[in-house]
Amino acid sequence: MNNLEAAWSLNEIADLLEIKGENPYKIRAYKRAAASITNLQLNLEDLYKEGSLRDVPGVGKAIAEKLEEMITTGKCSMLEKLREEIPPVFRSIPQLPGVGLHAARVIYNNTDIKDLEQLEIAARQRKIRALPGLGPKTEVNIIRGLEIIKTQRDSSPLNLASASAEILVGFLSSLDITHRVALSGSIRRGKDTVHDVDIVASVDDKKFIAENFAKHPHVKEVSQSTDNRIEGLTWLGVKFDVMLVEEQEFIPVLFWTTGSKEFFRELTVFAAGKGCRLTGNQVIVDDRVVPVKDEKEIFELLGLSYIPPQIREGPEVIRTAGEGRLPCLIEISDIKGDLHCHSAWSDGIHTIEELVQEAISRGYSYLAITDHSKSLAIANGLSWERLQAQWKEIEKLQYEYSPFKIFKGLEVDILKDGLLDFGEEVLSRLDIVIASVHSGFRQDLETMTSRLVSALENPYVDIIAHPTGRILGRRPPYNLDLDRFIEVAAKTGTILEINASPDRLDLSAENTRRAKENGILIAINTDAHDKVRLQDIAFGVTNARRGWLEKSDVLNTYSKEEVEEILKDRRRKALLK
Repeated sequence: MNNLEAAWSLNEIADLLEIKGENPYKIRAYKRAAASITNLQLNLEDLYKEGSLRDVPGVGKAIAEKLEEMITTGKCSMLEKLREEIPPVFRSIPQLPGVGLHAARVIYNNTDIKDLEQLEIAARQRKIRALPGLGPKTEVNIIRGLEIIKTQRDSSPLNLASASAEILVGFLSSLDITHRVALSGSIRRGKDTVHDVDIVASVDDKKFIAENFAKHPHVKEVSQSTDNRIEGLTWLGVKFDVMLVEEQEFIPVLFWTTGSKEFFRELTVFAAGKGCRLTGNQVIVDDRVVPVKDEKEIFELLGLSYIPPQIREGPEVIRTAGEGRLPCLIEISDIKGDLHCHSAWSDGIHTIEELVQEAISRGYSYLAITDHSKSLAIANGLSWERLQAQWKEIEKLQYEYSPFKIFKGLEVDILKDGLLDFGEEVLSRLDIVIASVHSGFRQDLETMTSRLVSALENPYVDIIAHPTGRILGRRPPYNLDLDRFIEVAAKTGTILEINASPDRLDLSAENTRRAKENGILIAINTDAHDKVRLQDIAFGVTNARRGWLEKSDVLNTYSKEEVEEILKDRRRKALLK
C-alpha cells in the first residue's frame, strides 16, 4: 500500500466517522494525518521499517497503528468495520452536489435506509425534508443527483461536473510532483452542460499519476490510461480527460484545449497571418519555439486583447479582440447583493435572519426576501395576512441589522390567464416584485407569449424570474416568442433575471447577450431556498460573462441606494406610460 492509498483510507475513515456523528477532534485528526501523508516525500513503508511512523506530522499512536496494519497486511480492520456498519449508500450521498456529509449523517442517524433505491423512494415521498436540518432543496438535489448517476448522460450539468472537477483537481494539486493544474475545455468556459471534465496538469512523474488515478475513491473506472492521458468516469457519472504534460507545455496545451473548435479554427487562420503556428503544445513564430509563461503572452504575440475563457466560443470574438472592443466582463466581486431568495416563510429552509447573516458574511450590503405568493400552495405561498406578518419581521430585522438593507419582496405567480397572484394594492407596497411562471408550461406559443407580455406590461413587476422556464436535462423552455418578449421588456424597462441555480441558468448565455444588445438590465439571482445556495451566484456570474455582460449591465452590482432609485425610477416611468 503506497502513501496515496493510505491517505485515502484515512480520509474515508474520517468521513465515515463524521457520518456516524463521532467526536469532531478525532475526525480532524484523521484528516490532518491524511493531508500530511499525501504530501510526504518519504515512503511510509521505509518509515515503518525505521520505526519512524510517528515522526510524520499529525500521526499519533492510534493512527500509527492503523498505518502499520495497512503496510503489513494491505488492509485496515477499523475501515473494514466502518464499511460493514455504514451501508455504501452513505458513502455515495456526500458526492451528490448540494447534499454533503451533514445530510448523510442526518439520514443515517434518523432512517433505516440501506441503499440508493430506498434513498430515492424516501426523497420522492418527501420524507427527507422532514428530517432535522434538511429540507426540500436537499430532497431535490438527491433526486437530481441519483437521476444523473442512473442515466449517465453524454453530458453533465455544470454543477455536477464542477463537483467532480474540484475533487480531481484537488487530488492533483495536493501532490508535490505536480507543478500546475487547471481546468480546460467546456468546463473552463463555463458551459451550462459539459461533455467531460478536461484537466491539464504538469507533473514530474506521469507514470505515478497514471498508475494511481484509477485507485482514487472518486474514480469509478478508467477507460484509457497512458503516461500522457487518463480518461474515465467518476462515481457521479461525470466523464474526465486528464492531460499530463511537461511544464513548458502547460500554457500552450491549456490555451489550445480551452476554446471551442470554431474558435480555434478561426484563431489558427488568424495566427498564420501573423507568422505564428499553434501546434497544440508549442507556440512557433518564424520557425522558432517561443516559451510562454501565461496565456496573455500568446494573445500579445497575436496582437489580440486577452480573451477570457468564457467567451472563447466563435470567430466573432477574435475580430472583436483584434479591434480592441472586448467588454470588461463582470466579476463575482462586483455583486453587492441577491434579489431573489426564499425563507422558511414559504418553501425555504432558513429564517430571514439566517439568510441575512449569510449575506452579510458574503460581504453583501443588501438582500431581497422574495417568498412565493398565495397561489403556489405546494410551496406554502404567502397569503395577504402572512405577507403583512412577514413585513413586520423584516422591519424588526432591518432595525437590528442596519445599515444592511433587507428589501421586502415577493415572487408573484403569473397565472395562466396572464393576471398576477396579487393586485396593485399589494404589489405597490413592495420594494421589489418578481414575477414568474410556475404552472401551465405546455401552453401554446401565442398564449404563453401573451401571458408573459402581460406581466412585462404590469408597472409593478420589476423582474421576470427564470424567463424561459427551462430546467436543464429535465424540462425544455416553454413556448415563447423570445423576439417579442425581449422587444417588450426593452420597451417597459423590465429587468430580466439570470437565475443562477445550476439547474436553470435561465436566461441562457445566448439569450442574455440578446437582452444586453437590446439595452435590458439584468439581475443575477440565486433563487436560493437555503443559505448555502447563495453561493450559486458564481454559476450565474459565469453565465453572465458568457453573455458578454459588464458590471453596468447587472442590477445587483449597484449600491443599495442605487438599486432603490433604479427600481423607483423604473416604476415611475412605467406608470406614466
